Amino acid sequence: MNYIKEKLRQLGEYFNHKGIQFVIAASFTLIAILGMGFIGVFLYQGYGSAAEDMVLSNSKQVIDQVEINLNTYLRNMMRISDAIYYNVIKNTDLDEESMSQEMNLLYEVYKDNLVGLACFTETGELISSVPMGNLKENVDVTKQSWFVDAQDKIENLHFSDLHVQNIFENSTNRYYWVISLSRGVELTNSGKMSEGILLVDMDFSGIRQLFAKVNSQNKGYVYLMDSDGKIIYHPRQNLIFSDMMQENNEVAKMYEDGAHRETFEGEDRMVAVKTVGYTGWKIVSVMPMEKFLGDFSRTRTMAVMIIIVAILVMIFANQFVAVRVAKPLRSLEDSLTGIGIDREPQIYIGGPPEIQHLGETIRSMVEQLRQLTDDIVKEQEEKRKSELDALQSQINPHFLYNTLDSIMWMIEAEKYDDAISMVQALSRLFRISLSKGKNIITVGEELQHAKNYLDIQKYRYKNKFTSYFEIEEGIEKYKTIKLIIQPLIENAIYYGMEYMDGDGEIYVRAYTKEKDLFIEVEDNGLGMQKEQVESLLTDGTRIRSKGSGIGIRNVHQRIQLYFGTEYGLEILSEPDEGTMVRIHLPKTENMEEKKKEEQ
Repeated sequence: MNYIKEKLRQLGEYFNHKGIQFVIAASFTLIAILGMGFIGVFLYQGYGSAAEDMVLSNSKQVIDQVEINLNTYLRNMMRISDAIYYNVIKNTDLDEESMSQEMNLLYEVYKDNLVGLACFTETGELISSVPMGNLKENVDVTKQSWFVDAQDKIENLHFSDLHVQNIFENSTNRYYWVISLSRGVELTNSGKMSEGILLVDMDFSGIRQLFAKVNSQNKGYVYLMDSDGKIIYHPRQNLIFSDMMQENNEVAKMYEDGAHRETFEGEDRMVAVKTVGYTGWKIVSVMPMEKFLGDFSRTRTMAVMIIIVAILVMIFANQFVAVRVAKPLRSLEDSLTGIGIDREPQIYIGGPPEIQHLGETIRSMVEQLRQLTDDIVKEQEEKRKSELDALQSQINPHFLYNTLDSIMWMIEAEKYDDAISMVQALSRLFRISLSKGKNIITVGEELQHAKNYLDIQKYRYKNKFTSYFEIEEGIEKYKTIKLIIQPLIENAIYYGMEYMDGDGEIYVRAYTKEKDLFIEVEDNGLGMQKEQVESLLTDGTRIRSKGSGIGIRNVHQRIQLYFGTEYGLEILSEPDEGTMVRIHLPKTENMEEKKKEEQ
């Protein structure tokens, strides 16, 4: 102990006799050597763990992107099935008309992703199919797995495994690999309902191209299998099917979603699994550790060499490096003060290569964060637009049918003036409803639409009710989404006036209060119980039997989707005293400025 103390005392006296430049240089060099030696050992020991984390991160990114693309593809197929069912089959009486033309139009639109469309009865009889029209002889479609699955669970959509389309005759002698999407449907025959099966054969080449693109950019590979472990797509699919190579899919089907480390045929691999929810399929990403670690071995050698060179440089030029590093670091630090304040901060890039690389990395990070923010804003805007379009598309043509019936009745009764007036009101009504494809119109246009609607209903319900408009002057210039007043008037007529005889009154009021705009529709009808009022906007109840089908809750949802949850509908009603529905909107003249403020 005394010996150590003596040596430390002598070392201290030695440094006391040296100049400050020598002391700083020697001290910094010693610290640098010790520090870099420690870092080198730490990095070397932590290399394996870091490499594994990077493999895992890369696998997750790849599989997430594949899942997004596959979900998009499958949802497109599901939308095609929905379009055929709800727009064609639901509107076709098979005893009076054929659905072939409408199915052919849909096929032409989506033929790049489809092999064929077909509809069968519950006994397997072909009703309609495109583009191939004849079943093969001795083919019993009721034994097909897609047919059986659709009959067992008629309320669900069913995806089959990969197979060759083998039920239709094909004059080209070309056979297609397909995945069948089937569902149970309701068929109409002379007004009577019966069960049927709708088949959508997806062209497997779409899925193959999706995975092939990902595999061409990846060090490992990604494949797809169903819930039973049967391979749907694999980059070496032909070799696997011919038993020239093997895949660990029978084990992988038991994996939970996430990352797994495995050894298969002597190869250490990182496997990431993700399940496509509504199909049960599993996307499997395989990353051989050897390939990934091979790239890092060169990086590790280079890092060691850089550390050695850096130590040698510091021994001979510590003061020079200190000055050259400190100055650009201060410049870089000063430039970073703009992050979070300026949208495009001027990040300093200069000094030694390490500092330049740091500045470029920070600049790249800021640009990526800005791009990510813009993408999120755009994505949310598109999502909100899609939801608005979906709600808007729920308009039912019953009102139009009833109005046209009334016009025909007037013409038959030789009430030509009334018929002309009603046609003119109907024309004005639908001109505003269409609004050149726009969802945003002025309050004045929306009020005019409501007046046109009331004009039509007064022809249909003469002496049934009287309407009054109390509109604040100047309110017409403000903006709103369309078709929010007419559904409320519609409900007031159908449910408020239904049991009244000539004493009905409907009031439409529009006024502003500070930064808010209010529109009220009030009737003196039968009113509702408190429980019924509370359920209208909360549990999905929609007043709908004879109306347009938009419904009170639909209007409430569209307002909140566009303007926010602080806006929407408020319902006030008492039994035998009538009902008032109040629309709450922001008072704004420029919707583009509102969007910019939200962003």
